Order: sequence, then structure tokens, then C-alpha cells
Amino acid sequence: MLTVRFDRLGDLGIAPGSLVLDAGAGFGRHAFELARRGHRVVALDYAADEVEGTRDTFAAMAEAGEIPAERYVGVLRGDATALPFADATFDAIVTSEVLEHIPNDTGALAELYRVLRPGGVLAATVPSWLPEKINWMLSDDYHAPAAVGGHVRIYSATELKAKLRAAGFGVAGSHHAHALHSPYWWLKCAVGVNDEDHPLVRRYRKFLEWDIITQPRSTKLAERVLSPVLGKSLVLYAVKRPPPHSPATQAAPSRSLTGARSLARTGDEVSATA
Repeated sequence: MLTVRFDRLGDLGIAPGSLVLDAGAGFGRHAFELARRGHRVVALDYAADEVEGTRDTFAAMAEAGEIPAERYVGVLRGDATALPFADATFDAIVTSEVLEHIPNDTGALAELYRVLRPGGVLAATVPSWLPEKINWMLSDDYHAPAAVGGHVRIYSATELKAKLRAAGFGVAGSHHAHALHSPYWWLKCAVGVNDEDHPLVRRYRKFLEWDIITQPRSTKLAERVLSPVLGKSLVLYAVKRPPPHSPATQAAPSRSLTGARSLARTGDEVSATA
């Protein structure tokens, strides 16, 4: 299930072979697709089990010949508010469903700006305001503080765009995604967000799994019609603008990951093949 439209990255100048960071990669769904599309990928997450799972899947993909080994640059455990990379390292960054978990989201955006090259592209996704508001109203267990590590805020599109601009980005487009997933989460919140065995939850989950696997034309049309209003995710694309008073032309940034700072809070590099 992909939230970012990768053709948008291409439209903004991110060609195959670019070095791309998936910040908050989870189990790697966007990282794997980036590699399949010809990018060189670094995946970073704070959760050790997700880092290990992503590392193992990348290794299996390379071993099976699904991707060339050089597209798997590395998998790291780290903190989005203190990224262990040099300035202007990446051509593009994807951060999907991450910022809503981070109390210091402006600090994370400043770090994403720092490690992105001038003219590089950021694709950021967060839960959309209306579906997320309904989830919070239905269940206190869905979000922080009851949900440890859960969502700490509800973004409006206006707020996220303003924070991106304050960090130095120019907003280059937006859309919503996953309208059919919103009712699933409303249902979970209504019956008990941790009740995975409720019959209605199981049935809707099976429907979503069927939709993801088969991708029928009917549900694609429903997604296209409903997503602008009910889409579970808001997706924003932004370009790194040069800082004020900086030269318009800058030297090409290094693409090496050597010399990275030690990882904040963890001090633990799980895997890196750079």
C-alpha cells in the first residue's frame, strides 16, 4: 500500500539513480518501491524490529535479483530530530505517517531540510484532518498519551504547509490518499482500537487486503472520487529552497554516508552498506 505518488518525484526532477532517504521507513513499503524504481535507498527508523525487518527484506530482494544490490545503500536506526547524515546528502526524502508521532515536529523538519540537497524534493504524508479528528473523537486509546508512541497532533493542510515553509521548503503540490481505509479505522476506534478479532473489523480488513492485491477498477474509481474528502492520508510535495542570501549556484553535495554523526539516543547502527 503506497501513499506517495512516485511519478510526482520524477516530475520534480528526481531521476532513477538518485540517493533517497526513507525517514521513518517502518517495515519499508516505500523504501522497497523506491529501490524497484531505480533509486539508491537509505531507510531509517527508530523501532529496532522494523529496522531489522526492512534490512532482511532488502537483503532477500537483492539476493533474489529483484533489485540490484547497489540500490540497497543501508538501513539505520536513528532519530528524525537528529539525523546521522552530513548536510545536503540526499536528492530526495520520503517521510510517511511519521511527523504526527514526533512532539518536536519542527525540529524533525529542520533536520530533513538540512540533509536534503538544494533543489531536492521532500514527500511528506500525515493523517488527514477530518478522518483523524473522527478517530480521536471515537477513542482515546487511538492516540497519545494513552497510545504510547501514538499520534500527538492532528494536522490541517494549512498547518503542515506553514511548517514546511517555515523550515525553508517551497510547497509543490498535494493530494489525499486511501479513502477506503478511513472507515476501517473509524470501525476499529468504535469497537475498541486493539480489538483485532471483532467480526466487523476482520471482514473490513479482508476487504482491504483483497482490494490491495486485486486493485479492481471499481475501488480505484471510488478512491479517486472519495479521497479528496475522506482520504486517510494527506500527501505534500516540497522542494528545498536555498537559504536567504545564499549563492544561487552551490557546489554539488557529497553523496557519501561516511562521517555520519553517531545516531541520536540509540548509538546503534543496525545495518549500513554504504
